[in-house]
Amino acid sequence: MKTAAYCFQKLLGILITMFLVTVLTFLAFNLIPGDPAQLILGTEATPQSLAELHARLGLDKSLPVRYLSWLGGLLSGDMGISLQYSKPVSALIFERLPVTAWLAGLALVFILLLSFPAGVLSAKSSRSFLGRLLDSLTVLNLALPNFFIGILCIWVLGLVLHIFTPGAYVDYRQNFQGFLRYLIFPALAIALPNAAVIAKFLRTSILAEKNSGYVATAKSKGLSDNAILLKHVLKNALIPAITLFGMIIAEVFSGSILIEQVYSLPGIGRLLISAVNSRDFPLMESLVVYIAFLVTVANFAADLLKRAADPRMKSEP
Repeated sequence: MKTAAYCFQKLLGILITMFLVTVLTFLAFNLIPGDPAQLILGTEATPQSLAELHARLGLDKSLPVRYLSWLGGLLSGDMGISLQYSKPVSALIFERLPVTAWLAGLALVFILLLSFPAGVLSAKSSRSFLGRLLDSLTVLNLALPNFFIGILCIWVLGLVLHIFTPGAYVDYRQNFQGFLRYLIFPALAIALPNAAVIAKFLRTSILAEKNSGYVATAKSKGLSDNAILLKHVLKNALIPAITLFGMIIAEVFSGSILIEQVYSLPGIGRLLISAVNSRDFPLMESLVVYIAFLVTVANFAADLLKRAADPRMKSEP
């Protein structure tokens, strides 16, 4: 299949997926028992004030009309008004987005820098002390949840070594360099478990490829182990790792909820927790759609990377 046709097919799949996500999200939050107007006005609200607020929020209209109105708003950038903050939802998301985006970007850089070299080196030296040490460190990072690694970073790097000041978040609009310096440690806490997942996956994939017939053929032709690894094994072993990396990208960019809580970062993840606690339905609906959109786009990007890495996929119907 040609690349243009492949991209068109994938984009069509994204559109269908996002349509289904909006339908399910809207139905889920609008069929949950509870009156948003009552939540805003409190238990002492009069029937008249409730009716007026229902009309203002559009809650007096039928479900299909409300869905079409909400969907039209989403497509035009109007995501409604937050019940908790009394501000446009789009403004709240775009206000928090830079924090999560920079945090995710730094975390992804760490993941790339740590995972692929660790996975390759661990597989290459699987029977040596270094290989066993790297494999043990990988398992250790897999076993520890990211919020606990975040707490360890605060304790060791912040309270013991005084490399940074825990809780002293610097706003990016006031001091951008200070903002980036503060993000390094939460980004590291997000990166370590995810890098361990990719490193472990890549190690297993490389070791499996080493048992393939083409490796024995390459050895019989006199190629060195390093040449076989770099020219043949790594190319095939990277393909499943790219798929996994695409899924991790989506998870990281959707906001690491616990890490943002641990480090008091005003990002998307913390906004989602706040929306859930206050039953802020317009905000929750928009954040669910936002996260689903990131997941679908990240998977699309991963599919394109896999297609570029594996020419055999281009001949698939």
